[in-house]
Amino acid sequence: MPSDDVLALIDEGGRVVEWGRPAEELFGWSAEEAVGQSVTALMREVAADDEWRPEGFSEAALMLVKPVARGSSVVWQVRAAGDTLSRQGMAILNTPFTQSLVGLLVLDGQLRVVRMNTAMDGLRDTPVGHLLGKHFIEAYGLEDPEDEAAVARRVLESGEPVVNRLVRGFEAPDRPGRRIYSVSYFRLENRNGDVLGLVASAVDVTEREHAHNRLALMDAVRARVGHRLNVGVVCRELVEAVVPAFAGIAVVEVIEDVVRGEEPPPVPVDRAVPLRRAAFQGLISAYPVGDVRPLPPGTPFSLVLSDLRPRLVPIEEDSSWLAADPARADSIRRSGAHSLIVAPLALRGQALGVVSFYRHQQEDPFDEHDVEVASAVCAHAALCIDNARQYMREWIIASTVKRRLLPKPPVTQSSVEISHLHLPGPEGCGAWFDAIALPGARTALTVGDVSGRGIVAAITLGLLRTAVHALASLDLPPDDLLARLSDTVARLAAERAALPPEDPLHCEPLTAGCVIAIYDPVDLTCTIARAGLPEPVAVLPDGTRAGLFVPPGPLLAATGKAPFPATTVNLPEGSILAMGTTALADEVLAPSGPLCPLLDGAGTRPLPDLCDTIACALTGGRRAGETLMLLARTKALPANRVLTCALPAGPEAAPIARAAARRRLEAWGVDEETAFTTELIVSELVGNAVRYGAPPLQLRLILDRMLTSEVSDAATSAPQVKHARTIDETGRGLFIIASLADQWGTRYQAQGKTVWAQQPAGAPQQTPRPA
Repeated sequence: MPSDDVLALIDEGGRVVEWGRPAEELFGWSAEEAVGQSVTALMREVAADDEWRPEGFSEAALMLVKPVARGSSVVWQVRAAGDTLSRQGMAILNTPFTQSLVGLLVLDGQLRVVRMNTAMDGLRDTPVGHLLGKHFIEAYGLEDPEDEAAVARRVLESGEPVVNRLVRGFEAPDRPGRRIYSVSYFRLENRNGDVLGLVASAVDVTEREHAHNRLALMDAVRARVGHRLNVGVVCRELVEAVVPAFAGIAVVEVIEDVVRGEEPPPVPVDRAVPLRRAAFQGLISAYPVGDVRPLPPGTPFSLVLSDLRPRLVPIEEDSSWLAADPARADSIRRSGAHSLIVAPLALRGQALGVVSFYRHQQEDPFDEHDVEVASAVCAHAALCIDNARQYMREWIIASTVKRRLLPKPPVTQSSVEISHLHLPGPEGCGAWFDAIALPGARTALTVGDVSGRGIVAAITLGLLRTAVHALASLDLPPDDLLARLSDTVARLAAERAALPPEDPLHCEPLTAGCVIAIYDPVDLTCTIARAGLPEPVAVLPDGTRAGLFVPPGPLLAATGKAPFPATTVNLPEGSILAMGTTALADEVLAPSGPLCPLLDGAGTRPLPDLCDTIACALTGGRRAGETLMLLARTKALPANRVLTCALPAGPEAAPIARAAARRRLEAWGVDEETAFTTELIVSELVGNAVRYGAPPLQLRLILDRMLTSEVSDAATSAPQVKHARTIDETGRGLFIIASLADQWGTRYQAQGKTVWAQQPAGAPQQTPRPA
């Protein structure tokens, strides 16, 4: 043969004189069988064979026939034309079909299987002869056959290949479960551009995709689980991360002591220990989220808590452990679950709970690799739950301490009506409020905020609140009270700075803010001073809002020793005073705040309703610190409960004061014993003012929950209790007052002072009549 691509030589009579190797591979006859045969008879036999397929040639292969001189005769040379391959080309083509591990399918223009290689044999337990000629979606069970056929037709029409398309649904006889293949489609064309069909390649990437999915799952769990220090939230994040990426159903059950922040029980966990269903994601839940009950013995769930070993459990109708928990068994059957992994939530050998992963319906069953994934997921979740548990324990202690330290619902004051709004911050900061009764029917209203969180903030809150009560009992004005409170905070900060460097509090700064308002229902005035907190707002009886223009003071214990200037304003009866923490400043208390209009027109509105309205409006967004607001509606003390009497500066002042007090006490219906004691107290107060004070002198009696006697003079000297000797004729006045009164003290004004004494009003003998 002159060339390896020559198929045959045919003589003038139509008989084969030479038969080349390519012809043997193409038609299947050896040279001995073909030489001498009529080419017409050979081709007729080929045409009659329905199963003949030219390997390496298209069915419409072109042959080049030309005469060739051979001696004195002419023979016809038959060789492959443009679309026909040489022996080398055929070898190259045959190799992928006989040796490649990549599955290959050759499809014709109707997407029917024309040829397939040996690697495709393992994809389906069906003889190759039964697949040839079938539409490829009929030949193989695909998860979405119509979609796959559409993709193949699109490649056939456009010529644009599709590469590495992941397809589910091929099943291997020796590998149960659905497989995942990377499928590519390429269009076949001849030299003239005619479309001949498609070549589809398929590579089994099941293990690769499973490994990738496991890594993606762990990345998702690490990214989504554990950002909130709350056990319930962590459990919800866990089930949302694993369903449906890993399982169709997930249940998290946590030991109840862990939810409460307590130490986990020892392993093996006693069968009576209750667990809380903390989270569920799936179809049907046997028990509602939040349900607390012990796990039934003899089930995979209780066994996991006995040895902290994860278990892969097939679910069958006759599984004996289902009878131990009928409600759970019913939900398993109704959801179609067929495979279960039970993994412990454990850390440092302590059991925190158990997680159940179910696969149901058409999902592939779990395998041992999935058990490893479930264990890794639960290990991360256990660490997050333990962090949340420790924080929860601190939060519960801090909340308990703070709840004990915060005022109980305040006793109704005759001078103010109190209501408050308190939205705790996520980290449990230290905001508080108080309404402290003062002598003369006055009320001190306070709102404070301490930096930090947890137990430390709660304890600091208690210390400052106690200090405010102690300083208020001295009847100090708001600016003086804040100055002394600032000194207290400075001492606490110094003690914190003196702690060892390894103590967490050593580097944590201590800052606090406070606003104090003292309301006088007799004069209808309010004196306000603030340290770092927003300016209070007043709503007048007609519903109009008024700024009080209280100069800002520095935070407590701030450097610079700046003063805390106080402002005294007039508040008509029925006005509302609004005081709050910094979290409310921009939204409610600031004149331009979006929620500030809620205070408009609130003159006669019930204060609890107003608090509810503001609370509903504050639900959106996340705020730094705690939201606390105190609302106080002012009242006036009836005029018939106040006696004001100007006194002379001489010795006659005492009898005048006693007589005036006697008449008013009789009008108030005060019992005789209380009246006698009050006259004695008034006499001693006036006597001290005459002897040691300076004119003008004034007596004021106030009947409220307590009976208050006040004597004012223009001197600024401080009265002192003296212990007179037996032979001394003076020096017993304040001693007598201290012995008879429940409380006594001195209040300084811009000009002079007021010495007051307070005692129970006693049971009135009759209704007080107008004086």
